[in-house]
Formats: sequence, structure tokens, C-alpha cells
Amino acid sequence: MRLATGTRRAAGDKARPARVPPRARGGKGARRGGAPPLMDRPRFERLVADALAGIPQRFRDAMTNLVIVVEDEPGRDLLREMEIEPPDTLFGLYQGTPLTERRWDYGNALPDRILLFQGPHEREADDEDDLVVSIGETLISRNRPLLWPERGTDRGD
Repeated sequence: MRLATGTRRAAGDKARPARVPPRARGGKGARRGGAPPLMDRPRFERLVADALAGIPQRFRDAMTNLVIVVEDEPGRDLLREMEIEPPDTLFGLYQGTPLTERRWDYGNALPDRILLFQGPHEREADDEDDLVVSIGETLISRNRPLLWPERGTDRGD
């Protein structure tokens, strides 16, 4: 697993958005959408590392061939493509091939990616601890295709 900045979406990747209406988690929501992040990128990335460290080991072990990309905000085109309208926003996005869609010959593929959008996380967090929790929740929810299969397949339900 690697933490990176900047991104491009490959054709054919599955996109799974993490969207939460503003203030749904009780965050401060004081900054307007699209405003620049409050903290610098290295500090935010350290909080991403803290959030990753808080994810149970069995889930971290499943997070292979994965890059986490941090960007300031989701672009308008991406929000339109994901059919997300204000005041909703996007906290993260999984781009890749879910385990349930990988064939026997899947391999030598570029890493799957999780995009984390710094601005929405900062706007909704009450403090840094809340920010780490929010990032961790997004990482787990965006990793769902890698961590466990869809309901009704081979999870036993």
C-alpha cells in the first residue's frame, strides 16, 4: 500500500464513491465547499497514516496492490459523473477492480486506488481526532471491494 498525491482515472475502473451529506456526522461544516484545505498536505498525510495504523491488521493485510491518493477537492466533472449534487460531497473514491470481478487471469495490473479528498474531510471534522476517524471510515468503506465480497456471494449470508 502506498500513499501518493495526484491522480488519473484509468478507463474501465470501477468507481465507488464515499459520499456523506454535509454535517451528517455532526462536523463543524464552517467552510464553504471548494475552499482550500486548512492544513498543509504533509500534515494531512500524517493523519492518513495514523488512520491506516488504526485499521485492524486483518484488513490492512488485505490492502495489497493499492495506492492512496490525496487530493484537495473532488472536481465538478467527477461530482457530475457520480451524480452528486450540493450540498452532498465526495469524501473518497475507490478506483479499481473489485475482488468479485477479478478473473482467474487477473494479475500484473496497476494498483487499485483510493482517492481521499482533503477539503471535505477537514470541513466535517470537529478536531484532528475526528479527522483521523473520518479518514479511517472512508478508507474502510472505499476498500470494501477488496476486503470482503458483496452480500450473498461467498461471505456466507
